Order: sequence, then C-alpha cells, then structure tokens
Amino acid sequence: MPELMPVYETQEEVMFFDTDIGGVVHNIAYLRMIETCRTKLATEKMGMNLKSMADTGLYPVVVRTEIDYKYPATLGHKLTIKGRLESLEKVKFWVSFEVYAEGIDRCLITCCQALAMVQMPAGRPQRLPKEWREMWGE
Repeated sequence: MPELMPVYETQEEVMFFDTDIGGVVHNIAYLRMIETCRTKLATEKMGMNLKSMADTGLYPVVVRTEIDYKYPATLGHKLTIKGRLESLEKVKFWVSFEVYAEGIDRCLITCCQALAMVQMPAGRPQRLPKEWREMWGE
C-alpha cells in the first residue's frame, strides 16, 4: 500500500528585498520561497541528494507553475510555506504549496507545479525513480 504523500514546511520572514515600493511581497519572492520549500521537500522527504544530482546530471526541472495570489503579505510578515507531493506520472510529478502569514487567518497563496526528471546536459526526460512509484504510487 502506498505511503502518505510527503509534506514539508519552511518559514520565511518578509524582508525589504522581497517587496515592491508599497511594501507588498512581489511574485518572484513567492517563487523563491516556494523553490526553497520544494528543494527541502525533495531532499529531506523524497530522498533526493543535491550532490548526487550534480554528479549524475539528473535534476527535477519545473515544467509548469500555476499560482493564485489571494491576499498580500507585507514587509515583516512571518510566512509558513507548506509543500506537498500531490501525484506521480511516468516522467512528471506534481507538488502543491500554500503560503500563510502569522496573524492572518487565510491562505495567501496557492501554487501547483509540475516537474520532470531531466538528464542534463541533453535535456532528456527520464522515468521517475522506481522507489517513488513503489512508495507513493503512479
């Protein structure tokens, strides 16, 4: 029976460089925070290894991002980014994210990303690891 899908949470404090002139977090800052959470999810919960990726040239590559901005975070907010593996296909996997701010009783951002395992430098998609399919189904 497949295991529960892995989840991971990261925390970030909104800094000046994360905001626009009005003190609101800009879209690229959210994507950076999501990237951090996704990398931690992959390395700490899904068994990937950064050095191994560099040595073998096999990387998870984002092929699609869908993001909904529901409510703004601002300078000084303490954010929690929750990431979760959603599903696996033969060569792609989907992860989802929700961003929350301390003191705000609603989800600020939802995001869904599709990633493919790609052999570099050729850029060829590869099947997902057998261990993943066994643990979390296809």
